[in-house]
Amino acid sequence: MEFGELNAFAKAKDFKIFNEAELVVGIAVPGANSYTRKEIDKLIDWIRRPQVGALGMVYVRCNEDGTYKSSVDKFYDQEDLANWAKATGAQAGDLICVLSGPANKTRTQLSALRMEMAERLGLRDPEVFAPLWVVDFPLLEWDEDTKRYHAMHHPFTSPKPEDIDKLETDPGNVRANAYDLVMNGNEIGGGSVRIFDKKLQALMFDHLGFTPDEARAQFGFLMDAFEYGAPPHAGLAFGFDRLVSILGGQETIRDFIAFPKNNSGRDVMIDAPSAIDQEQLTELNLKVTL
Repeated sequence: MEFGELNAFAKAKDFKIFNEAELVVGIAVPGANSYTRKEIDKLIDWIRRPQVGALGMVYVRCNEDGTYKSSVDKFYDQEDLANWAKATGAQAGDLICVLSGPANKTRTQLSALRMEMAERLGLRDPEVFAPLWVVDFPLLEWDEDTKRYHAMHHPFTSPKPEDIDKLETDPGNVRANAYDLVMNGNEIGGGSVRIFDKKLQALMFDHLGFTPDEARAQFGFLMDAFEYGAPPHAGLAFGFDRLVSILGGQETIRDFIAFPKNNSGRDVMIDAPSAIDQEQLTELNLKVTL
C-alpha cells in the first residue's frame, strides 16, 4: 500500500477541499472493495478519532469490470479516477482511500490508516523481518504555534553537505545528515552526523530562532570547543528492547524493558518513585512542598 500523491490529478476539478489542500494522497487497499458502505463509514469514523485527527476520507471502489465508483463522482470522471488508480497502484477489487490537508499531518494520518488496514487484513507477518534505513529526514520542522522552525532531530545535527546553501533560501527542504534503522515499521536505532563547524552551528542556531546572545548563554561551551577544531563525528543508538520485542513477535516493549513503568509512571519492581528522607534532602539542598 504505497502512498500515491494525487495533486496532479485531484486539483482544479471544482472540489474545494482538494483544491485548498497542500497534499492529496491515497493508498490502494487490496481486496477492500468488498467493504460495505456501513463498513466504510466506520472506517471514516476511525480516522476521525482524536488519535488520528483526519477530517474525513474520500474513497474509490475499483470494480471488476474496470470501472470506478467514488464518493466524489460529482467532481471526477472515470479518466480522473483511472489516474488515481494508476498513481496508487490500485487493481480491480481494491479500495482507494484518499486523505488531504497539510502535507506532514496528512502523511501521518494516512500512515495510521495504512497500519490499521494492514492489521485488519492480516498483512503483517511477525515472522517476516523487513529492515531498512531512512536517510532523508528533514532537518527542520515548522511549528505553527511559535511560527518558527524547530530541529527535527536535535540542534546539533548536520545538514547534508549538498543542502547547506538551502538554509538561507529554502530551510524547509534542507535534509538532515541523519539516519534511522527501521525493522517492520518500528525504529530500532538512529542517530546523525553532528555539526563540527562553528559557523555552521551558528547558522543553525539562527534558523532555530536563537539570538547570538541566547546561543552563547546556552551553548557557549560548545562554540568555544569548536575553536580548538572538533573532528567530524557521528552517533548511532539502538533501542535494544524494541529490537528484542520485534524478534519475539510482540507489539509492545513492556515485557522487554528491564524496569518497566505502569500507567501512573511507577516502577513496581523497585517501588519508585518513593519517599526521600529529610537527611537526603538536606544533603542535596532540596525542599519538597506539597
